[in-house]
Amino acid sequence: MMKNYLFFFFAICALFVSLLLFTGCSESAESESLNTQSGENLVYELRTYTTHEGRLDALHQRFENHTMDLFAKHGMTNIDYWVPVNQDNTLIYVLSHESREAAEESWAAFSADPDWRQVYEESHADGEIVSHVESVFMERVPYSPANR
Repeated sequence: MMKNYLFFFFAICALFVSLLLFTGCSESAESESLNTQSGENLVYELRTYTTHEGRLDALHQRFENHTMDLFAKHGMTNIDYWVPVNQDNTLIYVLSHESREAAEESWAAFSADPDWRQVYEESHADGEIVSHVESVFMERVPYSPANR
C-alpha cells in the first residue's frame, strides 16, 4: 500500500515539475493564455497506464506513432509523458481540455474514430497491451506558480 502512495506522490511531483517547465515562469500574459482557452479554465487529466508484462514498448510505439496525433485531432492537448524510474510497465501522461464536458466529447470522438480503431486492433496483433488505466481530472489552483 505504501508503494502506491509513493508512486502517486512521485507522479504528482513529476506533473508539477513538468507543468512548470511547460508553462515557463515567464510573463503573466503567457501564463494566462496557457490557463484558458476560449475564456474557460483548463481541466488537466492525469492518466496512468499499466501494461501487461513486456508490453510497455508496444504502448510507447502506439503513442509516439499514432495516439498523440489522434488526441490532438480530437481537441486534447498533450502536455507531457513520463515513465516512473522505479516501476516497470507504467506510462503516466497529462492532457488538457477546455472543460470537463470537452474532455468527455473528445474521448467519445477519439474512441469512435476509425483511425484509432484500426491502430488499436493492429497494436493488439501480439496480444493486449494495457491491463489497467487510471484517470484523474484536475484544475489548477490560483496560487500555482504557473499562474504567476
